[in-house]
Amino acid sequence: MPVVFQLHTVDVAAGKVGRVKLKRGDVADFLAKRERSLVASEACGGAHYWARQLQKLGHELRLIAAHSVRLFVLRNKSDAADARGIWTAVQQPEARFVAVKNETQHSPIPGAVHYPDIQ
Repeated sequence: MPVVFQLHTVDVAAGKVGRVKLKRGDVADFLAKRERSLVASEACGGAHYWARQLQKLGHELRLIAAHSVRLFVLRNKSDAADARGIWTAVQQPEARFVAVKNETQHSPIPGAVHYPDIQ
């Protein structure tokens, strides 16, 4: 089963809210074609990789701890509900964010650089 990313999109100027489901290989292309914006994710190992990639595209990244998101997931747990919960959590004035780790900090072996084979 392919890895799927669920995105919750908000276009403030147009007043549009949307949901997008993408395969891993399509995420960077999708966000490269979008206006530079705030991208938020739960903090996890994969999120640090994606944060670095999306920062290169000019997006502002915020990683938020999963326990901070749980308060804002109003329905049964699903990728779409989690994505909306992240969007809500990241807007809270008391939200605390996790710094994006560089490749050295993100390496599973201290002192080694890890290059994930992501396709």
